[in-house]
Amino acid sequence: MSTTLQSVAFGAEPQLVLLPVPVLVESWWLTAVALGGQGRYAQARAALDVVDRRTVGRVTDHERTYASLAASTRASFRRQTGWHAQAALDDGRALAIVTGLDSSPSVDAAVCDALTGLAADALGIGRLSLGWRLLAECGERIGSGSPEGLWRQSIRLEWVSAELALASGDFTRALRHADTAVELSGDCGSARHKVKSDLLCCAAMTGFDASEAAQRAGAVFDQCMAFGLLPLAWASSMLIEGVSGVATTPNSSVLDAAIAVRGGVFRIPA
Repeated sequence: MSTTLQSVAFGAEPQLVLLPVPVLVESWWLTAVALGGQGRYAQARAALDVVDRRTVGRVTDHERTYASLAASTRASFRRQTGWHAQAALDDGRALAIVTGLDSSPSVDAAVCDALTGLAADALGIGRLSLGWRLLAECGERIGSGSPEGLWRQSIRLEWVSAELALASGDFTRALRHADTAVELSGDCGSARHKVKSDLLCCAAMTGFDASEAAQRAGAVFDQCMAFGLLPLAWASSMLIEGVSGVATTPNSSVLDAAIAVRGGVFRIPA
């Protein structure tokens, strides 16, 4: 597994564009994650297509695990552009693929990715109670596994918990979960996870001090642009413009168009 790919997907260099040529199925999946973080959705989906072909038949636990991770990752790309109902189909498939496998760090990671994905999908279609139930199941899985091996899943659990709390108007609970995500991400070495955790803190702060939330989100926006994380830059821009009425540079419309060129089509709410 390439150290460079790991650093772009889950490390300190998310902005790198010249990625090594993937060889193993793990490398193809990491490539998809790295490209997705940069908003290069068309290329990321193409990498996931390779993972799907390499794991067709899903004979071994290893193949089934990466088939599941690919489905969850594909779902996250849909969800990031607003297609929650379609994402739920991929997340459901991701969970089904690894259901029945013996517990292991990689299997537990895939199960938790599917569960948090399904919870976020439920949030997107207004089923908050279902989202909390799925997160509770994920929390139990994390609690019975290896905390070191599930650091990413632990952070994602806090992210979706914060988002569900925000959706229900509970800013205090949202900020508590977002703060926990910030604390966990501070030790993981992933710039992308740290930036997104900071952004969720800003979102939760809008319930207490909108001006400070927008100011802090400005710093998050700058980090997103520096790291080339266009989807998170767009989300930061939307928060800033929505709270303060002041456009970022580039503004959310420009970022939306840039992401569309890279293969990300945002769903327009009915």
